[in-house]
Amino acid sequence: MSDEMAADFALSAVREDGAWSVVPLPPAAADDLDQIIHALRQQPGDAGSIGLLSFSEDFFVVLRIRGGDVRMLLSDVTAAFDAPFAGQVLDRLGLPMPDGDDEDDIEPAGDLDLLEDLGASPLLMAELCDDLELFPDDAFGQIAEHLGFSDQYDAAMQLVA
Repeated sequence: MSDEMAADFALSAVREDGAWSVVPLPPAAADDLDQIIHALRQQPGDAGSIGLLSFSEDFFVVLRIRGGDVRMLLSDVTAAFDAPFAGQVLDRLGLPMPDGDDEDDIEPAGDLDLLEDLGASPLLMAELCDDLELFPDDAFGQIAEHLGFSDQYDAAMQLVA
């Protein structure tokens, strides 16, 4: 993957016995979708593991791994034109490349409801994807607030900054 579209950071969020843990994942794990899925599977929790990946402060990917179930949300399908990781997500979702790459073509792909049972509604996820001025770390901050791990998220972000 080119440095231009390499992950800014990748975090894993896991809830065990009601307590959340948020830790940075090795940057190399975010070079390939299969690698990040493997890394997240190593950290199962009560509700599976959640991966939060930011790319070029431009788009984000949220993954949720529960046993053999892999759910994904890509914030911007047009990212696949420049970012191989986004293309891998579209491939895994069985979706074609978007028709265009201008602002009118920007839309999320995947499961907007992947975190609904934990407190992040599909409407919230859609709003985060639609806000073109919102940086991924700020979107993740809102997700963390809704899921109840804001403090752990803030601490993990200090480690990746």
